[in-house]
Amino acid sequence: MKPFFPMLAAAIAASLAAPAQASAVAQLKAFVSGSKTLSADFSQTVSNKGKREEASGRLEIARPGKFRWEYSKPYSQLIIGDGKTLWIYDQDLAQATRKAQGAALGSSPAALLAGSNEIERSYKLNEAGKQGELEWLAASPKKQDNTFSAIRMGFKNNMLVEMQLTDSFGNDTRIVFSKPQQNAALPASRFAFVPPKGVDVVSGD
Repeated sequence: MKPFFPMLAAAIAASLAAPAQASAVAQLKAFVSGSKTLSADFSQTVSNKGKREEASGRLEIARPGKFRWEYSKPYSQLIIGDGKTLWIYDQDLAQATRKAQGAALGSSPAALLAGSNEIERSYKLNEAGKQGELEWLAASPKKQDNTFSAIRMGFKNNMLVEMQLTDSFGNDTRIVFSKPQQNAALPASRFAFVPPKGVDVVSGD
């Protein structure tokens, strides 16, 4: 039998040589506080009862409260929050829906990410362990009327890499982020929307 203490010393030395990654909740806080602006590509998969839909696009955020969530495939759709008004523009239908952003905040992943602490305000956060290279947190709603019944967020090096969301309709959404850029200058015009001529404007609830 090998001596216990040399094995213990070797284990301690190995752990010191490879610093542990911060917990997911700590990385969320670092991600929010360290990202005054953020832009990233995303790919999205929505599954429900065996059906699967895929989409992709680009996300831009300027805290607090401004975001641009733009789908490019398989269709063109633009969701913009300017801090007061939430716009959803469907180019193919030539229709734009306008809502008060305060009432709609939290109804999309972009809205959750753009707020300074919207996730902590509306959801209880718990560590969900490490899987592969990602540290995961699980967020459960504090109120029953939240849009999402469950949220999981995966982090690496204080950067959000993946979100998994289950909504009240039973849809499971997986969003993977890539090519992130933190704190790059984003023009104010990126978070403003003026309906193009001929577009129907509908007021949402």
